[in-house]
This record gives sequence, structure tokens and C-alpha cells, in this order.
Amino acid sequence: MADAASQVLLGSGLTILSQPLMYVKVLIQVGYEPLPPTIGRNIFGRQVYQLPGLFCYAQHIASIDGKRGLFTGLTPRLCSGVLGTVVHGKVLQDLGSANVQKEYPSSFDRVIKETTREMIARSAATLITHPFHGMFEVDSVKQPHFFVLYGLCDSIVTIYREEGIVGFFAGLIPRLLGDIISLWLCNSLAYLINTYALDSGVSTMNEMKSYSQAVTGFFASMLTYPFVLVSNLMAVNNCGLAGGSPPYSPIYTSWIDCWCMLQKAGNMSRGNSLFFRKVPCGKTYYCDLRMLI
Repeated sequence: MADAASQVLLGSGLTILSQPLMYVKVLIQVGYEPLPPTIGRNIFGRQVYQLPGLFCYAQHIASIDGKRGLFTGLTPRLCSGVLGTVVHGKVLQDLGSANVQKEYPSSFDRVIKETTREMIARSAATLITHPFHGMFEVDSVKQPHFFVLYGLCDSIVTIYREEGIVGFFAGLIPRLLGDIISLWLCNSLAYLINTYALDSGVSTMNEMKSYSQAVTGFFASMLTYPFVLVSNLMAVNNCGLAGGSPPYSPIYTSWIDCWCMLQKAGNMSRGNSLFFRKVPCGKTYYCDLRMLI
């Protein structure tokens, strides 16, 4: 019980600290660019047109909505984090905590067993918390920005009015797929590195395994980022808000249609980088629309 409470408190603290970053990220993902590109230089010293990074973007939001504007959508994220932690822990507990090492003598079999248990727990948590994820997305693209508590209530009304109960689960499938693929990629790559690339005689073996987990986790998240982008766009698509409607966003018939259109337009990595944001080739910035076309 104490472990669960500490995990909830730690997760809530990290959620609050990361809220400005996540808010800016969502606005970039939907294509909203309030500031025009500026001339800068890349790592090779060449002049390039750069879009504002995280800090410039956040400073612009704060100048309009105040510092509290950077925490728009915080309430649904906190609800999602707390509920997800509880559900994840409960499902893992229900699946049993048998001695996996004795039950599965092969290390690869243990990886499969543990990854399967983790996949079930994460999927259950994602399924339960996805409505709050959608509320955060809707609250983020809503204009004008409201206070956090009112934003949550207004997001619920907006989603239900436009799409009904189904609207609370928009973007669920790509989000689930992204989580599952990322989990299996991360654990499989970490197993291969720890088994075949690292010397078991090294004194810092545990540290090396931790590093391999971090590296493979980053690599897996990069590969599965398009699933995250598509899920977030589907959560706000055609929901009666400017950020999810033309000209900022086409009306997608399904998440596969969203994926294909993003891929065709070369926007599959939009929002992946928050610091070094070069204007994509062939894109033009329109001040009136505050977006790239």
C-alpha cells in the first residue's frame, strides 16, 4: 500500500513538472505555430529557417495566458496518472507474483513471461485512462484557455456533445499499438544486448544493463512515435474545436486514414523534437493561419 502511494505521489509530481512540455508538444503536434520561423544555423554552420523551440513557445503562451496557461489540461493528466498507476499495480497483482526464475529456467522465456504480464497491465491501464487522455488533448487545443478545473468539465461536455461516448475513446487503437510495440521492442533489444553484447564478467554489469534499458527504451519510443502522434490527432479530430478542424487538420475517417495523410504530407515526426525544429522542405509559414502548409 505504501509503495502504491509513493508511486502515485512521485508520478503526480513528475506530471506537474512536465505539464508545460506536454502542453507545448500537443500544440505543435496539431500544427499550431504562433511564432514565425527565424534564421538560425544548424550543427554544420549552415543558415536554416528554424521554428521556435520549447522555451520560446512556452514564453509566448505565458505572455498571453499567464504562467497558469502553461498548465492547461493538468487535471485530466493527473487523473490519468493516478488511475493508471492504481490499475497497473492491481492487474499485476491479480496476474500473480510467482517466482518467474524458477518457473522459467530460460532467460528468454522469462523475458516473454514478464513482458506479457507488463503488456496486459499497461493495456488495462491505457484502456481505463484513455478518456482522461482525450480530455487533456481537447483541453489543450481549446481556445480561449480556461482555468484547469473548468477546462476538465468543459472538455467532457465538448467530447460528449460532438461524438458521444465513443469520442472518449478516439485514438485508443494507435495508442495501444504504440505502447505494445514499444514494450516488446524495448525488452527484446535489452535482452539481446545484455545477453550477447555485454561481458558478464564486468564489475559494473548492473549499471550497463540499466544503460541498455534506457537506450533501447529511447530507441523504441522513437520508432513508435507515429502511433503517439496519430492517437493525439484522432483524439481532437472533428470535435468542434479549431485545432481539430480544417485548415489545421483534415477530417480523418479513421486512424489509418490519419496515418496515411500524415505520411503523404511528410508530417510523421511533427512534434517529436522540441528544441531543434527546422522548417521542413517544401513547407511555407502562413502568418494568418499560424501554421505550415
